[in-house]
Amino acid sequence: MEREELTLERANRFIGWYARRQNLDPRSLGLFRSALQSLNRVYHCMGLAPPDWRSPRPAKPPATPLLTEYADYLLRHRGNPQVTVHKKLQHIGKFQGHLIQAGEGWLSIGLTDVDAFLVSYAQRYSRSHVSDVACSIRCFLRFLHWSGRIPVDLSEAVIAPVQPRLERPRRALAWENVQRLLKAVDRSTPMGLRDYALLLMMSTYGLGAGEAIRLRFDDIDWEAGTLSVVRPKTGAAFTLPLLPAVAKAVAHYLRDGRPSGTPTRHLFVQMKVPFGPFAASSAIRHIIAKHARAAGISGTFLGSHVLRHSHAARQIDLGTPPRVVSELLGHRDPESLSAYVRIATETLRDVALPVPA
Repeated sequence: MEREELTLERANRFIGWYARRQNLDPRSLGLFRSALQSLNRVYHCMGLAPPDWRSPRPAKPPATPLLTEYADYLLRHRGNPQVTVHKKLQHIGKFQGHLIQAGEGWLSIGLTDVDAFLVSYAQRYSRSHVSDVACSIRCFLRFLHWSGRIPVDLSEAVIAPVQPRLERPRRALAWENVQRLLKAVDRSTPMGLRDYALLLMMSTYGLGAGEAIRLRFDDIDWEAGTLSVVRPKTGAAFTLPLLPAVAKAVAHYLRDGRPSGTPTRHLFVQMKVPFGPFAASSAIRHIIAKHARAAGISGTFLGSHVLRHSHAARQIDLGTPPRVVSELLGHRDPESLSAYVRIATETLRDVALPVPA
């Protein structure tokens, strides 16, 4: 009977009852919830099949039939990943709220409505964000015309703030700082073993955070010595050699760091019950920032992609052909590599012109 009741809902009910009985603040009893979740985990490891600790949240459907059809259009016809669909629906939802306040609807929409919304939005948000929202509106207007809901395609007339392509070059760590970052990881703990294997893999192959957290056991072929990676944005799959240093770090993590009986085949998991995969790439940003502080490295640019940018700059410094680097990074447009040339400091020093006396 006990394990059938070990759910998050029942744990919260117990905490509320106990707090009222003992005249305590429920917020001070968080350890109760952690202890009960750990007991739930013990039953899982023993194969006694307790209920799920937290019921999976059903995906929230779009607000209207029109947006439901649009989401299907983005998925099936445009090939957008789910995260991009969700972002575009959020943008369109805000635009719809603006139209409702103005007493307009989708069928009577005009360019003045779009301009008024973007101008007001630009007063509160950055140019890059407003440009992103404008792109979502263009795509939606194109869909409205394609589906026969509006007679004229207004998408090409939508004006957004100009964001110069390389106005803000990508930031990277000098390679010696990447090495300092890796050395600062305490590999005497299970979490340290995981972080070291994760960061070494990202810096060695230039993996993005989304690619790293999606890796599964099946992606590693130990006999062939290969690593299979799928780019989340493009869906392109390719195979990399499993280099000895990376293989050693991953094997050490799997043997001594990764919790046993973890209910997922994802390679990298959270180090707290229920030991599931990382929910988002933001977790990687926190891991990088944590070890950067330990290494004495500071900067506002220590995001989840800093090791990817550092890898690209390092490859350019070493003389790797740009087309090869572009393909390894999974860019659909080879011109995207030009952003990394501006952070390849060693190469730039070599081509710098002398200052006249």
